Amino acid sequence: MIWLGEKRGYLSDWVTQKWVRATGRRILLDEYRWLDGPAGGTRQIGTQFFENYASAHNLEMVRNGKRGLIPDLSCLGEACIAKVSIKVREFYEKTSCFTLDSWSEWRWFFRPFGKALSVIFSRRLQQLNVPLSPLDSAKGMTSVVLQMRNPHSGSIAQTAWIRELHATKNVLYAGSYSVCLVPGHPDPCVKVVFPLPNGNAIVVMKVEPREDGSLALKSRGENFGDPGFYFVVHEGGGSAWARYVRSLKEEIHVYAAETGSVRADHTLWIWGARFLRLHYRMLNGNCAEPGEGRP
Repeated sequence: MIWLGEKRGYLSDWVTQKWVRATGRRILLDEYRWLDGPAGGTRQIGTQFFENYASAHNLEMVRNGKRGLIPDLSCLGEACIAKVSIKVREFYEKTSCFTLDSWSEWRWFFRPFGKALSVIFSRRLQQLNVPLSPLDSAKGMTSVVLQMRNPHSGSIAQTAWIRELHATKNVLYAGSYSVCLVPGHPDPCVKVVFPLPNGNAIVVMKVEPREDGSLALKSRGENFGDPGFYFVVHEGGGSAWARYVRSLKEEIHVYAAETGSVRADHTLWIWGARFLRLHYRMLNGNCAEPGEGRP
């Protein structure tokens, strides 16, 4: 890999950032708060990124108690409370209580593309190391949930979820979760930010509670300003370049399963073709109190 210095980083990352600048639009992050989020440096992301981020931004790291990706699911609307099952709600509000198993299902045509991304970006950055083979996730993964709290207001600013594969020691995901409002869309969305060199990848997902008690999160839109997938490159001084990637869409469907467990199917499409499906089983662990976890 060709290193261009601390400011530009590696050539492959710098070329990607140039593409975002050339094809995206310049924004002020104060005006596009839903596209603001933790940005990485030019080197590795890895498991320690959010510890360092919290320290640099004077946020308190919460490591104890029951920590959820979304501390209170009611912030996503009354329909979530009325329709979503107790098991699914517990997973989102008490994620730290759950252990995870996962397995991947690649469409054969796209597997070489996934391998190339792993070699060029993911392994070096220790970020977004999607399993290329079922064996990669056969030995399970770690699941660390860390909340970042504003010391003045006491509110949770965002929640970091770091998952590392036991078999390969590669970081599957290091992302922050929060709830945001997108102008022109009345309902709250779930925002997931994956730090990358000099910026991040942001997935903004619409929330769809279903009558069967399950919850679907969908990053499907048509134009800049819709929920969906964005690459963002930070310029400094509160400005950034943002590129909406219309061709990439995904859906996460979370539903109650056998006793004490919740399952999720994570499906990704590019140019209308499904290229990857990830399956998760989440087991409620030892932090459940008597009577908790029952439907």
